[in-house]
Amino acid sequence: MDLLNETHNDLVLDHRSSNDPDLPGLIARCLDGDQAAYAALYDRYAPGLYRLAYSILLVVQDAEDVLQESMVYAFRNLDRYDPERGAFRTWLYTITISRCRNARRRKWLPTVALSHLLTVGIEPSAPDDESPEFRAAWQEIRAALREALLTLSPRLREAVALRYNQGLTYREMAGILGCPQKTAESRVRLAHEQLRKVMNTADAAALEELWST
Repeated sequence: MDLLNETHNDLVLDHRSSNDPDLPGLIARCLDGDQAAYAALYDRYAPGLYRLAYSILLVVQDAEDVLQESMVYAFRNLDRYDPERGAFRTWLYTITISRCRNARRRKWLPTVALSHLLTVGIEPSAPDDESPEFRAAWQEIRAALREALLTLSPRLREAVALRYNQGLTYREMAGILGCPQKTAESRVRLAHEQLRKVMNTADAAALEELWST
């Protein structure tokens, strides 16, 4: 998880910053009132937005509410989306992060359920080895990560969710979080440091190895 080794990862992830070739046509159809086009956009982007919202809010109903609020806002403001300023997916992430913060302000949300991040994409990919030894080691890493994630602040959790759940570059994260790129990098670095502090050396090293692949 060393930031000095993540330049290659950002280059690999850059393809996510471009729009699907058929997106301009879909948006144009939506603006003409085509309900099928709206449904197509929803089906394409809603799953990812739900995972992002749940990774931050950790409450199913709140994540579902944020998803609906985000999609309704996006549909009502499609004419304001400017592809010159970024990918459509990034625009949707920005809307979703804003709605998540609003939800946090509206009420206290429990953080104990942070371990559920492990079920929606935050955890690194499991190793391919299916031997009993590897399965046992993997369970230990999951348990250690579950406890470590409980210690992250909401802002650091946002950074982890965007970086590892959605696979965004730091430049994309900065635009979504409304902060300089260096700040986005710093939040991920701080999250790494916090995780290292609360995980034992072996588990932290294994996690870094898995998260960097």
